[in-house]
Amino acid sequence: MSGGVQTELRPGCTSDSSTFAPAGRLRLGVLVSARGSNLQAILDASAAGQIPADVVAVACNHPHVMAIERGRRAGVPTEVFPHEAYGKRAVRDAAIVDFLQKHQVDLVVLAGYDRFLAPIFLETYQNKMIAIHPSLLPAFAGTLHAQADALEHGTKVSGCTVFFVNDVPDGGPIILQRAVVVEEDDTVESLSDRILLDEHRILTEAIGLIATGRVKIDGRRCRILAPK
Repeated sequence: MSGGVQTELRPGCTSDSSTFAPAGRLRLGVLVSARGSNLQAILDASAAGQIPADVVAVACNHPHVMAIERGRRAGVPTEVFPHEAYGKRAVRDAAIVDFLQKHQVDLVVLAGYDRFLAPIFLETYQNKMIAIHPSLLPAFAGTLHAQADALEHGTKVSGCTVFFVNDVPDGGPIILQRAVVVEEDDTVESLSDRILLDEHRILTEAIGLIATGRVKIDGRRCRILAPK
């Protein structure tokens, strides 16, 4: 699943002008919910030396999904945080944040994570949390069914977006986007599959840009800086 991310965070948490430039390789904490194909893309890019970043923690909110196996197979500390075990979202999310901090995560990546986030996430990782959404935001923001919505509305172009998470559902500063043409005979599955390929590309590209200090948050905009 590569649905959009909706956040329930305290109003007033906005992004000031800043550039995040880690010392050394970027340490990633990835939140997943289902098959984890975006997680696998990140793991593969890291292993191939395409990005100066390493996945050091994987957190999942559903047991028995492929993403868990992907993380563990890669030798990454991987934990499951089912809602039923915590009762309240705030308690569960505090446990996830503790897990991420234990592994000294620099950047949180929401890679198809399908739940609202408690305020503790933005309080802890403001300007250090990104997400992928299967539409050209702001189109079809705040939904986990953006591909179906695109077909229902008869759009001719869809795509995907990587953005910084803030207190607006799918409304943070946009880092990268990629357009995907909607074919006349597309189904939700065929359109989703083509968009997913570009999700893998721009998510890893965005991580690489952040890891090399080339993304500057300037109000509602992200500016991509020239290579140093």
